[in-house]
Amino acid sequence: MKRTLLQQIEANRRASAFYSFLMVLLVAALGAAIGGYWAPKQWPLIGAGAGVVAIIVAFVARFSGPSIVLSISHARTATPLELQRLDNVVEEMAVAAGIPKPRVYVIDDTAANAFATGMDPKNAIVVCTTGLLQRLERDELQGVIAHEIAHVRNFDVRLMTTLAIVAGLIPLMADFFLRANFWGGRGRRSSNDGGAVIALVIGLALAILAPLFARMLELAVSRQREYMADATAAELTRYPEGLARALEKIAADPEPLEAANRATEHMYIVNPFNKWGRAVSSLFSTHPPTEERIRRLRALMGQVPPVP
Repeated sequence: MKRTLLQQIEANRRASAFYSFLMVLLVAALGAAIGGYWAPKQWPLIGAGAGVVAIIVAFVARFSGPSIVLSISHARTATPLELQRLDNVVEEMAVAAGIPKPRVYVIDDTAANAFATGMDPKNAIVVCTTGLLQRLERDELQGVIAHEIAHVRNFDVRLMTTLAIVAGLIPLMADFFLRANFWGGRGRRSSNDGGAVIALVIGLALAILAPLFARMLELAVSRQREYMADATAAELTRYPEGLARALEKIAADPEPLEAANRATEHMYIVNPFNKWGRAVSSLFSTHPPTEERIRRLRALMGQVPPVP
């Protein structure tokens, strides 16, 4: 059954809370495993402490996540010259969407891409690369901004930002355990310490699975949200071809996006690692195929047969 926009927004809110809970659970489990290996008698306390730390991180991700994402993406406030063009487009699309005008940031990178962040429409931020501003015509830029505004209005950005922090934290925890175990701690435990051995096995399993789990969280940002944002952008601009041409240019851009990383890749309008991973199955991509997105946009204009 097709969900209404309000139902999709509510689903996104629930998903944000659910994935934050999973993060707390996994960090607590990793903490308990580390505690069981290094201090077997205190593992419940260490696990609980790790869970408390994870809850704190979850709150940080909720309330300070946007500033963290901006920092790791090397985003800066747009200059007055950049705002002459970009700010007007953002304001137009915000008015069309019925939300407050987001703040505008820029990443100094020759690659063309964009994303939005923020916990709600009142505190939203739209980020574009300088490469995007240089390569897109106005109607193409309008399509990209409308897509990001759609994510803001649909409350996708709250989930995306939370996942960006989660996806960065979990591998760090796993890497800490692996390094501590193999570099400095294995010989300190007695071979007869059965509890430590069990904790080691559990900890290693969690450390190996944690990066995969983080990847699953990224993939949990449904591809249908991208399709939904594309359709909403077409509705806001009333010109799907603008976004379709923008997607073509961004996907064909050979420049690597140096500011992107695995924690934030799902936030961009087009996967910034597509050039590297075209041979990898689309099952592992954080975005739907760009060609399919373009096809659906042009189907709205009757240029291609509609997708079944």
